[in-house]
Amino acid sequence: MLAAPASGSGKTVLTLALLRALGERGVDIRAAKAGPDYIDPAFHAAACGAPSVNLDPWAMAPGRLQHLAAGQGGSHLMIEAMMGLFDGAADGSGSAAELAAMLGIPVLLAVDAAKQSHSIAALAEGFARHRDDVRVAGIVLNKVGSARHEHLLRAALEPLGLPVIGAVPRDERLVLAERHLGLVQAQENDRLEAFVDSAAGLVAECCDLTVLESLFEPASPVAAEGGVLPPLGQRIAIARDAAFAFCYRHMLEDWRAQGAELSLFSPLGDEAPAGDADAVFLPGGYPELHAGLLAEAGGFKAGM
Repeated sequence: MLAAPASGSGKTVLTLALLRALGERGVDIRAAKAGPDYIDPAFHAAACGAPSVNLDPWAMAPGRLQHLAAGQGGSHLMIEAMMGLFDGAADGSGSAAELAAMLGIPVLLAVDAAKQSHSIAALAEGFARHRDDVRVAGIVLNKVGSARHEHLLRAALEPLGLPVIGAVPRDERLVLAERHLGLVQAQENDRLEAFVDSAAGLVAECCDLTVLESLFEPASPVAAEGGVLPPLGQRIAIARDAAFAFCYRHMLEDWRAQGAELSLFSPLGDEAPAGDADAVFLPGGYPELHAGLLAEAGGFKAGM
């Protein structure tokens, strides 16, 4: 799991860069996202060439989480955490740390090193000690200002004995556009492939990927599966376009596996749901950005 002390530390860009860089080394790697995030998995898929999956310890049973993680295939799985590593409910439930503990996986801590030097040791030590069942196995320094800054940071961390796999410089080439719910969606970025290639090259130059590979551990035995949601109906019409794009892929696969028939339609394209549907699913997304088109979509509204 690639995690961080807080949001805005650069987790997603580092995850994309490392997925691509490891893949280019011949590692058969897959990706997952901790928590209910519908945006980052599309970026993961672009970076590693295979669908990502959401692993939400708040909404999913432990057995379900294990089965989804194991079902990703590949020889390696990198899970991008959400928010700060321990951020969740007041008791810590629903956090990325809880997911790491459930799955028994090590954590690579990505630390925004800007505007600090020796203080980073206290931060890293605190995260490493905070939960006995969560193992911080290594650190990647992000937004490092200079070679001298890197030297100070590494010297501060050395007594902890945690491997520092690399020091990524502060660089505008490692910035993705954002909006109010997170990153601008992958399908809206026509330069995403070039961005991921560039980021992977830059990160590969300053990170020891051999050490990173050594941090991966064999998966824990998979428990009995549970928590599969029943389908909404026998024939389900699902809205799918730029306004309604937030949907768990595995949920649709579960519905199909249980015998449901799924059909897709585009409200933005003024398409109505299938006439024989006995359930209509409008996923989340950005309908507010397309309010004008949706208001004029007479066929869609009549079909509903």
